[in-house]
Amino acid sequence: MTWAHALRDDKLTGRFRHPDGTRIQSTHPILVVDLFGLFPCTPGVASVAITTRELEVFRRMQLRCQRLGIQAWVRGLCDIHGVLPRPYLGAQFSIAFDFYLAVLEDVEQQVQAALGRDTPNWRLRNACPCCMYKLEGEPELERPFLATMDGNNSLKRIQRRTAEGYDEEGNERIDRRVPAGDYYIPRAEVDSWAIGDGEEHAKAHTTGDEEVPGDGGKCTERWHNMNETETSKAWGIYDETGIFVALCRHGFILKIVDMIKSGELMKYGYAVLTDLVQVLEDIATTMGYDIGCEFDKLVKKHPRLGLLAQKAKFQSTIGAFHGAGHNRRCQARNLPKYTPGVGLEGFELCETFFSKSNAVAGRTRYLSVFHRLQAITTFLRHSDRAETSYTLSQNLVTKYKRALEILDGEASLKESMSIFDGWLRAEREYLESLEKEPEEETLQMEYYQKLVNYYANEAKAAELRRDAFVQVEPGDSITDAAKATRQQEAWRRHTFELAEKSLEAVMYLESRMGIATRWVPGTRLQLDSKRRYQRALDTLEKLVVSRLSELWKMNLSDTGYKLRKHIAKALQARSKAVRTALEAYNQAAGALDPPRPELSWEVVVEYAFLSEFNLLRFSRRDIRAEPWAMPAGRSVMDQHFTLDCAKEDIKRLDVEIPHLITKMRDEEAFIKHHEERLKKDGKPELAYQVQLHAWETARFDTVHHLRLLKLTKDKRCTASLTPGVAVSDERRVPPSENPQQDEDVPMPDAATLPDADREGEEGEAREEDDENDEDDEGVDGEAIADSVDGIWRITADFSGLNIG
Repeated sequence: MTWAHALRDDKLTGRFRHPDGTRIQSTHPILVVDLFGLFPCTPGVASVAITTRELEVFRRMQLRCQRLGIQAWVRGLCDIHGVLPRPYLGAQFSIAFDFYLAVLEDVEQQVQAALGRDTPNWRLRNACPCCMYKLEGEPELERPFLATMDGNNSLKRIQRRTAEGYDEEGNERIDRRVPAGDYYIPRAEVDSWAIGDGEEHAKAHTTGDEEVPGDGGKCTERWHNMNETETSKAWGIYDETGIFVALCRHGFILKIVDMIKSGELMKYGYAVLTDLVQVLEDIATTMGYDIGCEFDKLVKKHPRLGLLAQKAKFQSTIGAFHGAGHNRRCQARNLPKYTPGVGLEGFELCETFFSKSNAVAGRTRYLSVFHRLQAITTFLRHSDRAETSYTLSQNLVTKYKRALEILDGEASLKESMSIFDGWLRAEREYLESLEKEPEEETLQMEYYQKLVNYYANEAKAAELRRDAFVQVEPGDSITDAAKATRQQEAWRRHTFELAEKSLEAVMYLESRMGIATRWVPGTRLQLDSKRRYQRALDTLEKLVVSRLSELWKMNLSDTGYKLRKHIAKALQARSKAVRTALEAYNQAAGALDPPRPELSWEVVVEYAFLSEFNLLRFSRRDIRAEPWAMPAGRSVMDQHFTLDCAKEDIKRLDVEIPHLITKMRDEEAFIKHHEERLKKDGKPELAYQVQLHAWETARFDTVHHLRLLKLTKDKRCTASLTPGVAVSDERRVPPSENPQQDEDVPMPDAATLPDADREGEEGEAREEDDENDEDDEGVDGEAIADSVDGIWRITADFSGLNIG
């Protein structure tokens, strides 16, 4: 066919007009439009097209401002041109933008294939250089891989339905396109972890270990997102009701799933964990989760996942922030501070991620299934490559400085004070002892019941001894009389045997309990009253002790405002449980002889420390004098465990920093090697795209070097900036092309860097002062233009294209 086309560019939003005599012959009209920097809005004859520059600027602006949608952008262009906004303009722009993103993704896949990175799960195995780029001869960490996962319900999507012809699956047009990337776990795989009819595995495996009488049951029941009422509401109008993500401790996205017509179900955590332990099977994983206490037990008991988790040495814990919503007994077991090997990690990075992803929700609520997934995956990729990669070294430096500041206070504690570990064990044992009655009281109740049975059986036996004759009526036959005699003898024998067995049981318990004088009937009322009182006291004691422990945490000087509010809400939720337990205690106390003094709510809420809790003097164990129950003792114990965590964090950072240094060196040499190889193979267009990929992945290397160099100037820093040798050979190149890869070459000093890349102390200080303005970083226009030019070189089918 013969086709005339425009070729003049009048800036960003200008119009294209073709010079007279310009003619293009081709059987691929759309590719011709691509060649000249335009993207069509129709799959057939292209009558309307969008400039590549405009699409790229919109893409970049949307990545930096996730709230920016196509409608607002198109209306802004209409305002610039002074034309009336039309609904079809947004649809045309959306079609061209989809086409543009598809071209970019095709180029991305070709680049990854050229680098040998198109194998399954390659991205997950290399998601974070600090976590996963292992080196030969490095120190072994107790818990090598730390991650966190959580759900968020902001990224909902309305299920499109009509008033007529209601369908359970909705009335939305089917779009079978699938977004690029392997961030998402398929729905079918996630649903395979659900029990029939949506029943939760958590309900099928009740443990009760975390139950607190009168305190809302298990820890899982305290979370709003686990509430079935909220789940039923979500089923009303939404299909996707949110996302469930897993991040490494540095913020790189590991996996994500959509929550479908539900809140946070256990199947989402199971699916994410399965992918991680299968791909990272040789790395011991510690996962932080809001309900990590319950999740850990359910995973280990799971018939399918339990064995995988055991092989991967999986461990689950609760986040430092959300841990305030758990009871104190759970905190003493599962808080990161008391978990060996995790350092100062708080496992709350998902909240930071959600604060950014929430901006995407404004434009995904009414999108199609495909466009919602496209928006989310585009955001995830940008978050990894532009946001998290840029702040990675700053993250390491901040963690290192924080640990050093904590260790500065080590001189105030003596190294020999290992007694703090014993204090924590004592607190755990005390809280666990309140869950069950002591063995002595249990034996007393058992002895009393056996004694009652013995006296009853002995009374029946005594009655039979007094009445040893069998009454026979005159009209009874000899056979009937003999039968009655045999029945009476059997009854007598059974009664005597029961009395003997009851006596043996009583004698056994008397011997075990050391009772010299056998109890007599009449003590039951007092015993039952004492037992009810003791159980009521245990319940009230446990709730008040947990409350006081959390009040102590809330009033610490380093507790932030949000955490204080979170703890306050948890305490407020427990107030009703404390009131109920208080009423039960007062009733039981009044039934004793003599009665115990009653306790009022006003007195309970005025207690500030455990040492002031006078009610504890009536309990089985008065803990008011225990060192871990006193304010000073708890403060010192908390400082001790924080110091231990700081030491563990320093050890981990000393391992992670060489990971990053080595990865940057190896990545540069690896990509340079493949760029030269592609040029030799006669693929200059693909080599150019590999070069642009190298620019994107290495553009933050200089600032990483400078930040880490500045950190090492601190005499307390023990981290090494000398690159090592990677365990994996994925980035190995022939030694002749990179003789430094297998050598320990120290990182150059800042003075040796080019002037354009070097930043002085003042520049680094300005960077720290302007952290909030990091998102305003400019975009290299020439690099973008070159990138787009290379895209056309690859994607356009030049065969049969004749320009004259």
